[in-house]
Amino acid sequence: MPDLIIDGRPVTVAKGTTVIEAAEALGIVIPRFCWHPALGAAGACRMCAVMFTGGPVKGLEMSCMTPAADGMVVETFHPEAVAFRRHIIELLMANHPHDCPVCDEGGHCLLQDETISGGHSLRRWPGTKRTYLDQDLGPFIQHEMNRCIHCYRCVRFYQDYCGYRDFGPMQNANRVYFGRFENGALQSPFAGNLADICPTGTLTDKTARFTSRRWDCERAPSVCPHCSLGCNTVALSRYRAVARIEARENAAVNGFFICDRGRFSHGFASSPERPREAKIDGMAASVDDALATVAARLTETAKAHGPASVAIVGSARSTLETQAALTALAKAAGWTGPVFFESRSQQAAVTASLAALTPTRALSLADIGRCDAVLTLGVSPLFDAPMLALALRQATRNGGTVIVADPRPVSLPLPFTHLSVAPRQLAAVAAIVTAGPTEAAALAQKRLPLSPRLWPALELAARALAAAKRPAVVFVASLAWALPTDDRFGLFPVLAGPGSAGAALCAAPDAPGLADLAAAINAGRVKSLLVVEADPAALSSRLFAACAGLDTLVVCDCLPTPTAAKATIFLPTTTLFESGGLFLNNEGRLQRAAPVQPAGDPVSRDGGGNHPPRAYDRRLPGTDPRPADRLCRDLAAALALDLPETPLEGIAGLGPEGSRADFAALAGRAKEAGLPFPASEGLTVVFDEALFGTEELGRYAPLPAKLAATEPTLTLHPEDATSLGFVDGDNVGVAVLDRFIQAVARVTPDVARGVAILPRLPQFAGLTATLGPCDLRRR
Repeated sequence: MPDLIIDGRPVTVAKGTTVIEAAEALGIVIPRFCWHPALGAAGACRMCAVMFTGGPVKGLEMSCMTPAADGMVVETFHPEAVAFRRHIIELLMANHPHDCPVCDEGGHCLLQDETISGGHSLRRWPGTKRTYLDQDLGPFIQHEMNRCIHCYRCVRFYQDYCGYRDFGPMQNANRVYFGRFENGALQSPFAGNLADICPTGTLTDKTARFTSRRWDCERAPSVCPHCSLGCNTVALSRYRAVARIEARENAAVNGFFICDRGRFSHGFASSPERPREAKIDGMAASVDDALATVAARLTETAKAHGPASVAIVGSARSTLETQAALTALAKAAGWTGPVFFESRSQQAAVTASLAALTPTRALSLADIGRCDAVLTLGVSPLFDAPMLALALRQATRNGGTVIVADPRPVSLPLPFTHLSVAPRQLAAVAAIVTAGPTEAAALAQKRLPLSPRLWPALELAARALAAAKRPAVVFVASLAWALPTDDRFGLFPVLAGPGSAGAALCAAPDAPGLADLAAAINAGRVKSLLVVEADPAALSSRLFAACAGLDTLVVCDCLPTPTAAKATIFLPTTTLFESGGLFLNNEGRLQRAAPVQPAGDPVSRDGGGNHPPRAYDRRLPGTDPRPADRLCRDLAAALALDLPETPLEGIAGLGPEGSRADFAALAGRAKEAGLPFPASEGLTVVFDEALFGTEELGRYAPLPAKLAATEPTLTLHPEDATSLGFVDGDNVGVAVLDRFIQAVARVTPDVARGVAILPRLPQFAGLTATLGPCDLRRR
């Protein structure tokens, strides 16, 4: 480990560490533009020059390109280094426009900081400035090429780190242009990070353009609520509206970046359609009156039909505090539930997934990027959990192998092997690929239900996993029972929502599923239902239909869902940005999101503009929403029930924030969940996710909803299409359960035989993935 001295202070660093990183370890920030911790060095900007006065290197050198070595003596404020950096700044500013007052990066601009710290204030260059034409890069990123300083950060992130090629450098020397061959939306689902890593105003967040300066915003650390990975973010709010979401560094989870779904799906919190007042039988009321009415009606139901006739439905998008409060409320009142999962088998599958995460086998997202072989089972990474795709990209950049077993067409920005197998065959794939080459051949002789065309790819995958030193299995919860028992394999589950792990910890082992609850309502055993931050219309069409037979339907939510519209009594809840809360991510890591703004209508609506009304004595509108866990406590108080002061203490296995939970207590509850799909004849429906519009919160955010797919498509394997008499582009009808949906046929060999792929669109809401055969016909 090299020992060196920087600005008179000794430091010891790991071999391979650069001088600029060694200085960071001492808290010394050497000026830079092109260097970034996740992207490494490019040596393009020449801004990190320092003077080496002793050791194996002498003279002025770039600290980002020089590895630390024993005996080095470095001076970052040497007069020659300071003068060199001052000249670099002057050269960069020779062509830079003086438009800081209208630049969205103003006040948060690294170029501004370095210009001031370098002492540059007078322009000596008398010539004209170099100018470019800007491009339309889509709805997320604003392009202002005249502000570019050619640091190459953007292209190194976009092409090297993310693996996309539709954006990059063109021309040469002083005329290099960073853009696309033609106007058009950036293809990468991580393009929003360009606004974070660009050190100038060249690439900025178009959705927040001209809305606020960063110093005008309230800021708070948050957690992304749009999938189960729990990426760390920073929420910025101005005038009671979230202005932008930025990535927050967490080396164990998302590193420095987030996906575009997490960055741009915050609009649900300030949507004009968001319900903000309580209602009783469709009439506006105060929250306290609504709570009193709820308590009276549920008490009446419990007296007439028994406490079990009242049931609670919770959600995988709720915070851990809300889930724990619901569990405590149900226990104290003797009510049924809370129901968090579609079925008992789904709850058992999530429980088994978490129970398998022993300390030696549980992997983080960062660990996936360091694995040398990864098998994903039933996961389409780019859409089911987008940042997983970026982690897999880093694994392949480090020489790793990625095998994806999934029935859907899979697109990834990396080299990978796709095993197109039906859902009921995924368990066989797991057994074969993780068994090793010799055992795989033996399993082949048993004639497992797999197509012979897959065996060459299966054998190669088995060899790659057998030779790997750090193999990993990424899986959906329903395949937890099919995981390899060899401790050599790390595990990384992908769950259905941000609170799925918390729901599994809070749920009773014998809790019914949504289908069981629908049956109980239809049979008259359940008369009243309390639905908290859940939408049966999106989760179970059978339960949503059964709600019509209830005496009382109480809904607590922040979204204008069909269930909320159907509620007998409605209570508005706050969003994550207003109340904060704890989440357990897919690996069991406990993370807190802090509130960033108070509840209330955004000033843009409340004041009819961008300034608050000047009537300071009036009541702030839209402040009725309360945190869901507080509503549970308020309801318990109205019912004269005692809830624990800190219900989280009753959840076994929770550690301090930032640590992984211990799921050993779940091992006794884990049961074999069975196959996730029926092994029946005919085509089995599988739903395909998309980057926008398929997860619940994003469906109510205006911009993602606008970008979501609208045309239903039915994707088939060519052999299945031929047997049905379909060709690509045919208009077809799909009869699934009680619905008949018109769609356009898409034929591709990337789909497994015996599977029909449907996009998860609003018209399919409430239909589960376990549908069995469907009827198809030409229309």
